[in-house]
Amino acid sequence: MTLELNESVFMAEPGQFSYDVAFSRNIGWVTEAEQARLKNCRVAVGGLGGVGGAHVITLARLGIGAFTIADLDTFDWPNLNRQAGAFASTIGQTKLDITAQTLADINPDVKLHLMPKGISPENIDEFLAGADLYMDSLDIFALDIRRRVFARCRELGIPAVTAAPMGMGTAFLAFRPDSMSFEDYFCLDGFAFEDQILKFIVGVSPSMQQRHYLVDDRSVNLFSKKVPSTSIGIELAAGVACANAIKLILKRGDVAVAPRGLHFDAYRNKLIKTWRPFGNRNPLQLFMFWYIRRLLSRIRLRDK
Repeated sequence: MTLELNESVFMAEPGQFSYDVAFSRNIGWVTEAEQARLKNCRVAVGGLGGVGGAHVITLARLGIGAFTIADLDTFDWPNLNRQAGAFASTIGQTKLDITAQTLADINPDVKLHLMPKGISPENIDEFLAGADLYMDSLDIFALDIRRRVFARCRELGIPAVTAAPMGMGTAFLAFRPDSMSFEDYFCLDGFAFEDQILKFIVGVSPSMQQRHYLVDDRSVNLFSKKVPSTSIGIELAAGVACANAIKLILKRGDVAVAPRGLHFDAYRNKLIKTWRPFGNRNPLQLFMFWYIRRLLSRIRLRDK
């Protein structure tokens, strides 16, 4: 038996935008009442680089009606391999402006609060005002402000989602106000900046599946803030993160919250469900941190 959605009841005049028509194909996977809920919620997205641009566009096509988006960067040539708004025609333009134009093209009724100076300790409350969910997409090296945003989300009762592109896969974590906190999971205090970055990577991606097919280890240099990325990982991250974002907003469906996580790797055809009680204090995490740190140190010494 096939189920056909009769869109004629929603049809608007040619050239006239109608939210119900534009997002009618979502109905069936969400109810009409749930779609109305998505229309009336706000998602805060921090950073519009690789995952941020893909996240916000995916959510816009799901019918999210309002966004607070923060970014202070412009598009550059190395962004072309993965970033949603990066084209030869947009090089040098701000990611915020291009993304805002794209969102308005998808949904002319979208409500946007733009923050062109990025997120700072002084404007975190402005960034999170009215948010039903925080979608983390800050640069991997922006640990200080990331920690502050996650902490404030917990204080305000806002669920937070992060999905990192890892090679040709994605590793996913979610934090609810009633789950393990970001700080308790990652355990970053007392470590040098480079070790904090490594702890963050190992914490987001406990199984580290991507390490099995890295063909040029010289491409990874945490000390010079250089890591490789692919559009495959970006798009997978958007799919996994946004699926769970919708479940959190609509309060239905199982969501793996810290210390549980997911890692799907399309290259290796593997899905691993991770569980790390005590977060980075878990013996498995301590070993992985030691192993990757030792490996990177060898690479660094070899290339000197």
